[in-house]
Amino acid sequence: MHRKGKQDAMKSKIFGKLAREITVAAKLGTPDPAMNPRLRAAVVAARAENMPRDNIERAIKKAIGGDSENYDEIRYEGYGPGGVAVIVEALTDNRNRAASDIRSYFTKAGGNLGETGSVSFMFDHVGVIEYDADKASADAMLEAAIEAGADDVASDENGHEIYASQETLRDVAKTLEAKFGEPRKAAVIWKPQNNIAVSDEVGEKLFKLLDLLNEHDDVQNVYANFEVSDALAAKMGG
Repeated sequence: MHRKGKQDAMKSKIFGKLAREITVAAKLGTPDPAMNPRLRAAVVAARAENMPRDNIERAIKKAIGGDSENYDEIRYEGYGPGGVAVIVEALTDNRNRAASDIRSYFTKAGGNLGETGSVSFMFDHVGVIEYDADKASADAMLEAAIEAGADDVASDENGHEIYASQETLRDVAKTLEAKFGEPRKAAVIWKPQNNIAVSDEVGEKLFKLLDLLNEHDDVQNVYANFEVSDALAAKMGG
């Protein structure tokens, strides 16, 4: 019972964040996902989490109705334990609260928050489209992705990740969708140029920091440039 309650609370938090992104995307562009790449990506992400259609439509209507809260988009950058670079994307209706909370998380973890631009140069801001592994073989996906205009493809047993520039993401996603169906994810992300290998001890501290950040209501996405041992990754659930 306790476990189900925890899972429900987690799902509710995820749905809340997805709804916030959908509302902001619909507000900034047109409320039609077909004409608004950011909104389309937000809807795809919501569907991948099995968010009910009613919730999605309600979030879009909120933007059209003009009765939604005003959210600021903020990017925080800093260093976590072991000198690992961390980027945090937030949508907040209270800048002071968000900055204060996020700064305290970094400090408690033995890291520090820096200025905007202090670590983002170590990442590429690119589009990614993800498909489950059973949608195509690695060769078939690579061939289709390159033909569609993608820049790079990474395939393993967990699935296929297709990378494209922000400018070409929409066209590449459309072409691949016509061939393989809707992806499980289509978004603009911060992709580390290089990952730092960290010890299990540092890795555990990092996972704690990332969990704290991800649990914060204002935080939408967290990116970090580190890799850990397979044993620790399995222990931490990924």
